Amino acid sequence: MNSATSVPSIFDTQSLTALKVDLKKADPQALKATAQQFEAVFVQMILKSMRAATPQDGMFDSDQTRFYQEMLDAQLSQVMAAKGGMGLAAVIERQLSRPDAVNAPDFAGGIPLMPPARPLPLGPAQRAYPLPNDQAPPPLPIDSSPIRPALPATSGAGDGQTQTFVNSVWPHAVAASQQTGIPPHFMVAHAALESGWGRAEPRAADGRPSYNLFGIKAGGNWQGAVASAPTTEYEGGVAVQRVERFRAYGSYAEAFQDYAQLLAKSPRYREVIASTDAAGFSRGLQRAGYATDPLYAAKLERIIGGPTLRTALVG
Repeated sequence: MNSATSVPSIFDTQSLTALKVDLKKADPQALKATAQQFEAVFVQMILKSMRAATPQDGMFDSDQTRFYQEMLDAQLSQVMAAKGGMGLAAVIERQLSRPDAVNAPDFAGGIPLMPPARPLPLGPAQRAYPLPNDQAPPPLPIDSSPIRPALPATSGAGDGQTQTFVNSVWPHAVAASQQTGIPPHFMVAHAALESGWGRAEPRAADGRPSYNLFGIKAGGNWQGAVASAPTTEYEGGVAVQRVERFRAYGSYAEAFQDYAQLLAKSPRYREVIASTDAAGFSRGLQRAGYATDPLYAAKLERIIGGPTLRTALVG
């Protein structure tokens, strides 16, 4: 299929990989398709902002309807970009056609629109504070899958709260990674999904934090403190609201330690341990019965490969 003249599907997992190969061959049709992909991303951002600004209360408002609405928006963005859309693709194509814009031999790190003439240092008030060198996150692989719709429960606002959350849990994720072989950013993403980027962890009756970032329930064998909180479970595909008892810890370090032990010692999670593939990790957790949400793996995979986590890790 000629990606420059046909509308790509958001479910085509090979389209961007093939596009990278064509770009290395200096294929002008691939250049045009790349510009359309940029415009599609921009259009999808506009649609997402419009949806967020529109009241959604009603009998059909749910995580599932929003999920499929955003899938439709993602495909609509591809269609608009392929048919000329806002005209942005044509401008981007002209920029990418410049000899100084696309003469790099390897596009694995992304395709720059216009390389900056010189680095622009941040001022003192804007300076980022990196993690210690021995705990710095590894570079994340470029996501070669098609644009996927954002999931409301996993989006995570790109604000200071999200950055603070990632910075506070990263050292503990590194320690847990040494026990499990699971990449630390996978576990940070899992904690973000279960706790709403630290905003929705269960709390004790007196308001104290439980530090339970992974939604681990307090079963009969749990001898520690507990915190009760409402949660959503799925029975036969139907969402049911319940109040459950969750394990409570004294710190995030204890939470990650307990999480690592759960995965390492339970036979259910054999295929999850040492997993270095985002899809394998996410689907392995769902197959093992970690959660009842039928969209759980898709949501977790979205966070692992999404821009919110990537930006926070390099911030």
